Amino acid sequence: MQNIPLKKYYYYYVSDVMNSKLFKSKGYPWVVITFCALFLFYKYVLQISPSVITHTLMLRFHLDGASLGNLVAMFFYAYLVVQLFAGPLLDKLGARLLTSLAILACALGAIWFSKAPTFLQAACARSLIGMGAAFATVSYMKIAAVWFKPEKFAFVSGLLATAAMVGSMCGQLPFALMVVHWDWQSSLYYCGLFGVALAILFYLVVRSDPSHLSGATQIETNLNFRDMMEVLKYRPNWYLMFYSGLAFSPLAVFAGLWGDSFLETAYHLSKPDAALLTSMSFLGLALGAPLLGFISDRLQSRFGILLFGLLLSFFSLVAALYFRDMSRWVEGTLLFFFGVGTGAFMLVFAVGKDINPLAMTATVIALINTGDALIGTFTEPLLGKLLDIFGRGKMLGGVEYFSTNDYHLAMILLPLYLIIALFFLLALKKSIR
Repeated sequence: MQNIPLKKYYYYYVSDVMNSKLFKSKGYPWVVITFCALFLFYKYVLQISPSVITHTLMLRFHLDGASLGNLVAMFFYAYLVVQLFAGPLLDKLGARLLTSLAILACALGAIWFSKAPTFLQAACARSLIGMGAAFATVSYMKIAAVWFKPEKFAFVSGLLATAAMVGSMCGQLPFALMVVHWDWQSSLYYCGLFGVALAILFYLVVRSDPSHLSGATQIETNLNFRDMMEVLKYRPNWYLMFYSGLAFSPLAVFAGLWGDSFLETAYHLSKPDAALLTSMSFLGLALGAPLLGFISDRLQSRFGILLFGLLLSFFSLVAALYFRDMSRWVEGTLLFFFGVGTGAFMLVFAVGKDINPLAMTATVIALINTGDALIGTFTEPLLGKLLDIFGRGKMLGGVEYFSTNDYHLAMILLPLYLIIALFFLLALKKSIR
C-alpha cells in the first residue's frame, strides 16, 4: 500500500466499498436512514445545548434575556434562510455530498462557538450551525422517500422525531453532566470533533438513491421553476407550514432554552435534575411520533390524530406550567405527555408528501419545515423580552434573575401558539383524510 498514491488508494478503497455486500443488502436502506438519523441527533444536541448553560452565557457575554434569546435564535435565522434553498438543492443534486458538507458546517460551528471570545463571534458560530442544520430534516425525508416504500413512509418519518428527540435529550442531561465534570467550552469542542467524524463517515457510507447499487446513472428529477411555483401556490402547503411551526415551537422553545431555568426556579432543582425533567418532553415526542404515525396508518386517519395530539399537548403544557405544588414525578409525567402530543405534528410531512408530486418531496418538506424555523426565529427572543419586562431588571450574582411568576406570565405565549395552530388544522380538514 505504501507504493500506491493516495488518490489511487482512495479510488480503489471506495470502489471496494461500493461493491461490498453492505451496499447490496436488503438492510442497506436502514443503514442509510440511520446515518441521516445520526445527523438529526447531532443537530438537536447542538440546538438544545444552550438551554443547559443559559446563566453561563449571560454572564460570559453580559446578556439580558432578550439578548440571550437573540444569540440562541441566530441558529434559526440562518436555518430559515438556508431552508429555502435546501429542498430544491437536494431534489436536484442528491443528498450525499450536500448533507456531508452540512454536517461539517455544524461541527465547525460548534468548535468555533466553544472558542468564541466575543458575542459577535458566538453569534456567527451559531449561524454556521444553523446553516448546516437546515439540511438535516429535509435530507432525512428525501432519503426516506427514495429508499422506502410509500406504505412505510409515515412510520419512517415518525422515527425522525425519535432520533431528533434522543439528540435533544442528550443535549439536556448528558450535556449537563459533561458541563459539570468538564466545562461548557470543552464539551462543545468535543461535540464538534464528533461532527467532523460523522461528516466523513456519511460521505463514505451513504448514497443518495438506489441507482448506485447497480451502477446505473443517478436518478434525475426534471424540476423547474414552474413546479416549485405550483408547490408555493397550493394553499394547504402553507397551512401545513404554519401548523407545524405553531405546534412544535412551544416544545422547542420551552425545552430548548427556557425550560431548565424555569424548573430550577419553580422547583429549586439542580441543573442536572432540571435537565432530566425537561428531557421528559423529548422522550415523549421520541415515543409519540412513531406511535401516532403507526396508529394513523392503521386507522387511515391523519386529521383525527393531529387533532388528538394538539389537544393532548395543550392541556399537558398548561398543567405543567401553571398547576402549583406538584411533585417532580407529576411534573415529569405532564411534560412527557406534552411531548407525546407534540409528536403528532410529524404527520404533516406524510400529508405534504401525499398531496404533492414525489419529485418535489424535499422542496415540500423544506417549505413545511420552514414553519419551525420561522416561528422559532422570533419566539425565543420574544419570550426573553417578555421575561425582561416582567422581571424588571432584578439581578442575582451579576445575572438577570426571573421569578416563577415572571416565567408564568411570559410563557402564556406557548399555549397561545397551540390555540392558533388549531385554527390552521381546522383549515386543513378538507385537504387531508
